[in-house]
Amino acid sequence: MEIRIPEVTLNDGLRIPAIGFGTYPLKGNDGVNAIVSAIHNGYRLIDSAYNYENEGAVGEAVRRSSVPRQELLITSKLPGRYHNYDKAKATIQESLYRANLDYYDLYLIHWPNPSKDTYVEAWQALIDAKKWGLIRSIGVCNFLPEHLDRLEKETGVKPSINQIELHPFFNQAEQRKYHEEKNIATESWSPFTRGIKDLENETLRTIAAHHKKTIPQIVLRWHYQLGAISIPKSASPVRQVENLSIFDFSLDDAEMAMISSLSQPDGRIANQDPAVYEEF
Repeated sequence: MEIRIPEVTLNDGLRIPAIGFGTYPLKGNDGVNAIVSAIHNGYRLIDSAYNYENEGAVGEAVRRSSVPRQELLITSKLPGRYHNYDKAKATIQESLYRANLDYYDLYLIHWPNPSKDTYVEAWQALIDAKKWGLIRSIGVCNFLPEHLDRLEKETGVKPSINQIELHPFFNQAEQRKYHEEKNIATESWSPFTRGIKDLENETLRTIAAHHKKTIPQIVLRWHYQLGAISIPKSASPVRQVENLSIFDFSLDDAEMAMISSLSQPDGRIANQDPAVYEEF
């Protein structure tokens, strides 16, 4: 039975599924097969990045799948070493060549790398690439409110989406509130923290038992009810279907609060604070 995934409308009008498929570190033929499986199991939003070195695998999966390209929404990301305007422009084109695609539905700046202070010119390259038809919607990852404010102030264009670290042990309440006020969609990377085994928690276990669902399903439903777009990853076809099967139940306010209360000030997976952490 086909799973109907609700959609989210971004601030530029693009409609995307409320749950997508993460592809890191899927690559090579095994990666292609896993991504094809995900598409056939109902995923339409596929997340990738230049630094994942699997844009080619994603593009090949798009071609091997039986789903028309126009029904898929493919994401990639600009690495920090190419924030210079001319380099960013060339890298966006190179991303498309790697995937053998005519356009990306979403293209994001992967990290702000604030000490280098070139993320605004990188953003201008994304703005122009969208004007040229290479990208349908542009956004960022790991940007703090001060970074987002600066993009809008200096270019007049704010991101459609900000992909951030978000999981029960780091719920990003203030960042999510800012996004809501600015009409910027929140997307969750590492929605299960480091992995499913790290979700073994009495609170989550109790809620899962009550709903007769798995802990990952409870966590993904929590993301959905927060209004966050999650991008779980799994090469297992069974788990791929399981991760999409979260729209036949709901968490009550008390359960949502219980899960959110698991958040810790130092809950980041690898202490990757965007104010100081940089990735190239």
